[in-house]
Amino acid sequence: MMMGRVLLSFLGRPTLCTVPTMNPSLLFSSGMISAIISSTSFLTSLVAYCIVKCHDLLLLLQVLFLEFLVAMGAAILTIVAMPHLDIVTNVTILNGVVVLSALLQVITQCFAKERNRFLLPSIFAFISFCWVRPVLYLYITKHPTDIKMIIWVGLAVGASFLVSFNWWENYLRLISKNSSSVFLKNLCKDLTKCQNMLNILTSLLRIVVTVCVIGAFVPLDKMDWNIVTSIPSRETKIIAIIIGVQLISSALCHWFSLVACKMHALRRCFILPLYLASLAVMVLFIVPVIVYYQDYRTSLNGTAINFTADIGSLTVSWWLGLLLATLHLWYLNVDRIQRTQDLFIRRLYEGAFIEQSLLLNTRFDIMVADTLMVYLCATMWHETYDEMMNIIISIFRLDKYRPKTDQKYTDFTFETHIYFDDAFKDVKGSRGRHLNIYAQHLVEILTEVYTKKQQIPDQKIIRTPYGGRLVVTMPHGNIIWVHFKDKELIRHKKRWSQVMYLYYLLGWKLMNKLYTRWQKGEDKAELRAEIEQNKLCMFLQKEKHNTYILALDGDTDFQPAAVMLLIDRLKMYPSVGAACGRIHPTGSGPAVWFQKFEYAVSHWLQKTAEHVIGCVLCSPGCFSLFRAAALMDDNVMKKYSTKSTEASQYIQYDQGEDRWLCTLLLKQGWRVEYNAAADAYTNAPENFGELYNQRRRWGPSTMANVVDLLGSTSTISNRNRSMSKPFMFYQLFAIASSILAPATICLMIAGWCLVIALVLAVIPPIIYLVLCFKLKSETQIKIAGLLSIMYAFLMLVVTLSIIGSMVKENTILTPSSIFVIAISSIYIITAIMHPQEIQLIFHGLIYILAIPSAYLLLSIYSMVNMNNVSWGTRETKPAAGAVTPEPSTPQTITQKGRYQVDTKKSLLQQKIGNDLRELRNKVNFAYFMLNALWLVATFTLQLSAAVSITIPILDFNLKPTGKNIQIDPIGFMFILGFATMVGIQFLTMFYHRIYTLIHYVAFLDTEPKVEKNEPKEAYLSGKRVSKTCCC
Repeated sequence: MMMGRVLLSFLGRPTLCTVPTMNPSLLFSSGMISAIISSTSFLTSLVAYCIVKCHDLLLLLQVLFLEFLVAMGAAILTIVAMPHLDIVTNVTILNGVVVLSALLQVITQCFAKERNRFLLPSIFAFISFCWVRPVLYLYITKHPTDIKMIIWVGLAVGASFLVSFNWWENYLRLISKNSSSVFLKNLCKDLTKCQNMLNILTSLLRIVVTVCVIGAFVPLDKMDWNIVTSIPSRETKIIAIIIGVQLISSALCHWFSLVACKMHALRRCFILPLYLASLAVMVLFIVPVIVYYQDYRTSLNGTAINFTADIGSLTVSWWLGLLLATLHLWYLNVDRIQRTQDLFIRRLYEGAFIEQSLLLNTRFDIMVADTLMVYLCATMWHETYDEMMNIIISIFRLDKYRPKTDQKYTDFTFETHIYFDDAFKDVKGSRGRHLNIYAQHLVEILTEVYTKKQQIPDQKIIRTPYGGRLVVTMPHGNIIWVHFKDKELIRHKKRWSQVMYLYYLLGWKLMNKLYTRWQKGEDKAELRAEIEQNKLCMFLQKEKHNTYILALDGDTDFQPAAVMLLIDRLKMYPSVGAACGRIHPTGSGPAVWFQKFEYAVSHWLQKTAEHVIGCVLCSPGCFSLFRAAALMDDNVMKKYSTKSTEASQYIQYDQGEDRWLCTLLLKQGWRVEYNAAADAYTNAPENFGELYNQRRRWGPSTMANVVDLLGSTSTISNRNRSMSKPFMFYQLFAIASSILAPATICLMIAGWCLVIALVLAVIPPIIYLVLCFKLKSETQIKIAGLLSIMYAFLMLVVTLSIIGSMVKENTILTPSSIFVIAISSIYIITAIMHPQEIQLIFHGLIYILAIPSAYLLLSIYSMVNMNNVSWGTRETKPAAGAVTPEPSTPQTITQKGRYQVDTKKSLLQQKIGNDLRELRNKVNFAYFMLNALWLVATFTLQLSAAVSITIPILDFNLKPTGKNIQIDPIGFMFILGFATMVGIQFLTMFYHRIYTLIHYVAFLDTEPKVEKNEPKEAYLSGKRVSKTCCC
């Protein structure tokens, strides 16, 4: 960073005398006139836009005038004055640009009521910067007859003062907060509104001012333009290298400074290095040169230079002034991954004096977030004993991590709400309904998870309009609310459980805070005044903004660190409506091994790409954090609670409720993010049939939601800044690749060329497609299992044939070989970038063999069974180790009457069933017709050599082997597009890993160290809970 400045100072005077520039006659060419007209038109448009944003032309002109002064000072200082001064003086002057900031800080301290402890250091800093007389005296006494040197010093002094206007905004905002001036408040308000456009205008203004200064300086200094433009190539390269070093080093310094602040290393990695930068340059580079120069002059004539001690003492004095002027930075408190706009008052930085720019641009006070409220909301149904144990232990672990009884933790508080679906059953001889075996296991687990030293008090399940409720206070003061739902009293299934807690926690509990203030006896007149002044609405907005809901499944296992990392994303970025973590499937068997690699690739590449270039389209309901303000936005919570009445709504709304909720958030302009360090574990289907039924729900729902988003591209792009049209095109290609996956798999198995092989590859899927329309789903799954085994052997043959062709042809430079090697290399490098999960790369072998089953057979099964809107998993799965439920006894006439549906409802269900089948037939016709057209078009182009692309085969020495390979244009473009998409994902993965590392390091530096994998035995034993049921 400083090397470029040192080199520039060494080559200062001779270099500037030969700065390459433009011949003045070229300014009058037609091209230049057109460029000037275009630039003027563009600037006029920007100014007009800023006027609309700021609502006041006078304020805009005042801001631009200050920026003009700064630009003029920077140009004169760096281009005119500094090249004529020595190195020591230049470094000293760079610290002298703080003079006005020190004065403004003195004024700020006088206005401030709580921060006036820095008043005395600010005064001393300003006094130390009153350096005009010492510098002039130093140079006048050294060269009393050198008028030009006096002029250069005067220009440097004046320009430094102008540059010090650069950071006026930082102190003006603080002065306006403590001042009653309406003008200052409006100025700060307008600056915030049009800050981005002002930055653009400022940059363009500085370019224009710099060009004008150069154009005026060359004739005033009596330099010839011809000499200036005829610099030898060697000097041109030196100048280019110096400028390049300065630009790159300044940019890196700025980026690493941001990283240091985001990593919560403000003092040791940001302030201290910037303080020592100037001194380090003086000691390492400048002092040795001066000493050598003095020794050299002394050896020639015996006379030494006497100004070194004076200028050195002045440098130290000004450096101490910089330290005193920025002393308040040592006492700043920043959060993890603090936003750049919250750290610095301006997005721009000064490359010529980067240290001073970063220190003075840091905000005088950084706002710290308020205490947050987090509701942990888990939905349960037929989870096994061990699965429920996982989530209860995770909740108790969080209770120990953030105890409510310890007042030192003020970042957030939390409550846990568990919504248990279909929790009741009829018992023979009993008047009321009782908890079923699954709900009873949950009550038992709550007892067992308590530690050995504590006993849980007897609890009673309270009767409620929806079933029953159990309230348990955990050992460290936080509360668990268990809501047992009776499907005869309230709608069941996961989405309706989510609607229930959304309206209970956000619609009632959050809004009830206002009524609580009224009930506590607060002055009614004061409350009415707050309503009239809009303070009450601001209070509600703040509460909604600081209230989060952590959506969980009944088997999710997580650590407190994962919750904290998700909270950081929402706390720091107000536009983020939801954030999800890295989901790890657990279990054993080939089906789980396949899912482990599938989940890994999905998170490593797909979700990171969506996070970086757009938004995550699906935040999984098993572990995601949602902002209350986003959920309570227009057309989100209200529309999410809409009952499905049409066939398409059953697929989009009920089959993938988490994806649909994210679709609603994205449409309203909220951002959905992914945090790779927030790990959560959930049980994956271990059975082949359960896996197929799960994906049967996910596949059509994913397609419906993505098509819904693509259909509203223009609206979403205008409303959501993260969802750009290029990103929507990326999603369009992704969904097209997914739709054409069956035909692509058939072509891959056939080898892209053999007619007989292609026919053999197409016949089994067609037969399976026909059978799926005729047979039951259980039979379809059994046939798919047999075909999956057959296709696994075929994939093994295809993989070995590709490797064999590489060996046989003695080359890897064929398109298919390059594609396979590139994709494999990307997956391997990606796994290396995730060292804690690198073992998952071995599951990739199972994934490769299962590609036809996952992308061909599963696609057929999910599309044909689209009309089946049942859940498909956990419907008949008993709890592990549970007592077999008693067989149901014959019901009485009265009991049967409760379950009978009227004729109208029966007809409605029949109509919905017919509509679902009709929708299934239409979608399947379009889906498989597109695959057939793709298959026929690709196959036809392969047979026609006239329209194929001929690519020569090269050996390892990149020499032609004499053989060629024919590729059809459509297939080539598809491969190229897929490779481009994977390449984008690969590059965005690196970007995402860097910022994940920054976030994780910041977390480790600020949070107390806890045992990562706490043994379950630490939570076992205790007193049994009384399982008194509601009657």
